[in-house]
Parts: sequence; structure tokens; C-alpha cells
Amino acid sequence: MGKPAFWDASALVPACVRQAATPRAEANLRLHTPVVWWGSYVEIRSAIARLRRTGLIDDQGALKAIASLDRIRSIWKAILPGDSLLDEACRLLDVYPLRAAGSLQLAAALTWCRQRPDGKTFIGSDKRLDEAAGLEGFSVIAL
Repeated sequence: MGKPAFWDASALVPACVRQAATPRAEANLRLHTPVVWWGSYVEIRSAIARLRRTGLIDDQGALKAIASLDRIRSIWKAILPGDSLLDEACRLLDVYPLRAAGSLQLAAALTWCRQRPDGKTFIGSDKRLDEAAGLEGFSVIAL
């Protein structure tokens, strides 16, 4: 296994569904074992369902994407919800132009590293979230 890194859910979607960022996502999966927010599985399943509904993937593509997601889920570490994580997510909403899911992702990343992000990697594909993670002190890999 590679060195652990926090993965925003949006960065794992191209590891499950062929997209422009898929080669970068796959390369980073070989280097960095995913640490994720507890709700990431639902977020990624939502993205897969949306891609299927909009016709960007067919039913077979959705099944293949879910199988890929399940393989990745078998190796990831999930950060569970809790009151301190919720408090941190609310603080982040006051500081950065994040949406609720983004603040929960970044709060989970900060919980994972015990509020010491120096030297820790954050992998994402959401510009606002990636920028906030960098300002919090993470080394950011943007897909």
C-alpha cells in the first residue's frame, strides 16, 4: 500500500468512471492509500447515478463503476462523523467559500491528521475545496 492521503470524493469518481482525470486518479491511487470522509461512498454513488441518468454512462458502465468503487472502498480508511468534526466543518464554512459537503470533507481531513496537515496530502478535484485545503496547510494534488 502507498502512503495515506486524504481523498475528496470528487477525486475518486474518475478512479471509478473513465474521465479526463482518470489517468491521474489511477496513478495517485498507486501512490496514496485513500483516507475518506464517512459519507464519501454515498457521494460517489450519487455521482455515478447522475452520470447514468444523464446518459454519460450506460447501465453496464454504472455497474462497472460501482464495482471499481467497491474495490477502492475495501482498502480505504473512513473518518467517522462526530461532534468535533461537525464543529470543525462549521468553522470552515465561516472561513472559506465551501458548501456543506466540502466543509465535511475538509473537516474529516483535518480530523484524520489531528489538525496537523503539514506534510499530509489532500487529493481533490474541487477548486474551492482544494484551495481551502492548501490554506489549511495540506499539500494538495488537484486532479
